[in-house]
Order: sequence, then C-alpha cells, then structure tokens
Amino acid sequence: MTLKRISALLLIIFVFGSCNKDLNQIADKIHSEIVSIDTHTDTPLNFLDENFDIGKWNNFDSTHSRVDFPRMKAGKMDATFMAVFVGQGQRTEEGNLKAKNRALEIFNALHQKVNLYPEQAEIGLKADDVYKIKKSGRSTVYIGIENGYPIGNDLNMIQEFYNLGARYITLCHTHNNDICDSSTDKNGPEFDGLSKFGEDVVKEMNRLGMIIDVSHISDSAYYDVLKLSNVPIIASHSSVRAICNNPRNLDDEMLHALKENGGVIQICILSDYIKEPPPYPERDSAFQALRVKWNYFQDLTEEEYNKASNEWRALNIEYPKELATVADAVDHIDYVVKTIGVDYVGIGTDFDGGGGLKDCKDVSEMKNITIELLRRGYNKEEIKKIWGENFLRVFRKVEQKGKI
Repeated sequence: MTLKRISALLLIIFVFGSCNKDLNQIADKIHSEIVSIDTHTDTPLNFLDENFDIGKWNNFDSTHSRVDFPRMKAGKMDATFMAVFVGQGQRTEEGNLKAKNRALEIFNALHQKVNLYPEQAEIGLKADDVYKIKKSGRSTVYIGIENGYPIGNDLNMIQEFYNLGARYITLCHTHNNDICDSSTDKNGPEFDGLSKFGEDVVKEMNRLGMIIDVSHISDSAYYDVLKLSNVPIIASHSSVRAICNNPRNLDDEMLHALKENGGVIQICILSDYIKEPPPYPERDSAFQALRVKWNYFQDLTEEEYNKASNEWRALNIEYPKELATVADAVDHIDYVVKTIGVDYVGIGTDFDGGGGLKDCKDVSEMKNITIELLRRGYNKEEIKKIWGENFLRVFRKVEQKGKI
C-alpha cells in the first residue's frame, strides 16, 4: 500500500471510524457522485423466459438470476452492459444463419423487456448517456455482443447489430470461430491469432465506432488486435493471470501492452477467474458428464437449453463450489493498479453467465466492492475511475474515431 493510500485510509478512520457502517455511508456518498458501470452481464438470456420480470426484485435463491432494475438500485449500479450471447455452433451457412437469428431474437427480447419500464431504465447508445440517465433517477442498459459468431462471414452484420444498439463485440467465446482463435478451444489454435476475415472485422468495428472486446480470445489474437486497431480496446470481463493462472486472464506482458494501447481490463468476478479452486473431482466429473450429455451446449433447441440449464443449477446445489470473495477480486484490481496504474482497470461481473462471489452474489451487493476499495485506502477519484471513468474514456475515443 502506497503512502498516499495509507494517508487516505487513516483519514477515513479518523473522520468516520473504521467500522463497516461508516464505510457503507462513505460508499453511498461516493456512489451518489460518480457513475458505476458493469461492462458485462449475460442477463438477456433470462429475457427469453416469459416469466422473468426485469422490473421487479427477483430473489437470487429462488430465481438464480443476478440482475434486475431494483437490485441495480440497491447495489448502487448505474449502468450495465447486457450481452447478446450466442454459444458457438457449426460454422456453416446453416449454422451462421441460426446464430444470426438467435442473436436477433435476443436483441428483440432485450429491447422489449427494457422498454416495458421506461420509468426505471433506458437503453444507452453513447458513452455520456449514462450521466443524463442517472440524473433522471433511472438505470442505463448498454448492449454488447458476446461471441462474434452471429456475424457469420458477412461484415454488413456488424452495422446491423450496431443499429440495434450493440456497442461492443467480444470477438469469440470458448471455441474458435471464423474471426479468431479462442483462449480455451481444446483443439488448439486455428489461425494463430486473427483470421483474414477477423482483420476485416477489426477494421469495420473501428470504422463504425464499435468497441473491440478481447475477453476470451487467444494471446496471439490479442496481440493481433492491438497491432491492427487504431483505437483502445477493452477486456470486458477478464482478470489477472499472475494471481489466477487461467488462460482467460491477462498476463503481465498483456497488461503492459494494454496500457500502451490505452485500453482497460474490466475485472471479472467469476470465481474460477479470481482464485484457483481447490480440487473437487466429484464436481468436475459431474459437470463434465453434463457437458458431454448436452453437446457442450452447442446447437441446442430452446427446450434443450432450458433443460440443460436446470440440470446445471441442480448440480451446483448438489456439489456446491467454494466461491472466491470480494477481497480476492480486489486483489486483482490492486495488482493491475500496481502493475500498470489505476487508469486501466474496471469491473465486468459476468453476472448471469457464471459471475458471482461469496459476498457479492448479485448486483444488489456490488457496493461491497466499493467498501473493500475504501478499506484498502482507495480515494474517491480512484474509485470513480475504477467504477466507470476508465471505461468511458475508451468508449469516447472509439466513438470519436467512428464514422457513425
């Protein structure tokens, strides 16, 4: 901890006392004066369930959902990027069409669900929209796309998705696609980075003013993107490899390259990316059998997907995982700050896509992260950067370079 941080923490203790109640009050005051943004959730998958109501408080224990508008207010979250996620399927003309239609279905459901509650939320299209929407007392929903698979081989789809409100694309997911290699494809690299089509995707996203998200992509693809992009990039939900050795996370060399690019890493609070879990072979075997049973969640019908999801939840109950904590997550923020500075880090939870910690199970508990930052001596300006300004800096630069 730096002398500056120690001084800030001593001031907090002197003025307010060191108990959680006082830190909670300080956190409330800070959140009233800043904007807080979560750059990645998979909440739109819940919108395909006609019984899910984003406008009411959904108890996590009964619904297993982690984000809705009332809980955003409770957790002091002003904005969230909701991802239109399509799992990787067959890379054929038929598969690409199916993926595109699935994405359009989710876009439609997202717009419908959010527009049901104009008094609670509004879809944001520009970086600065979050300020005016917060001033009106409402929440901001931004839209991203997780996995560029629905683009198929058609660059025109990028503008179509942009016109539907998407402001970033995570180039791939857990498997290679026609854009680039994934960090976790068991078959290994296919292009040794970006494909030729992937290079065209990066250029088109730069042209439109759409943010490039490098979470999930391979290390080689990461460096290809940095060489090609003329604007800063983001990792919307990734953490630090030096603390948790997962290929989804960024190593020190990647962090330094990110700083040079002017981008930002949004720390993901999915437990496996925060802290290496202790051995649990029974759980591992059960989940692997489920993946095999449901074809690794590829090419499933709506009915099959719902059944697989229910079985996944049941296994989580039968074999409960020991989750990482908020303190463990803030260790990652600390590491980035010490390695490349406080201007290059933020938070992207991956809620409703696996994200969640022992003491931050849903968006209603997000203020716990702020309290931990205060406990470690971070000041208001640093917290302001972490909770949104670093990301918004990138968002604005991408907008300014874009042609739309």
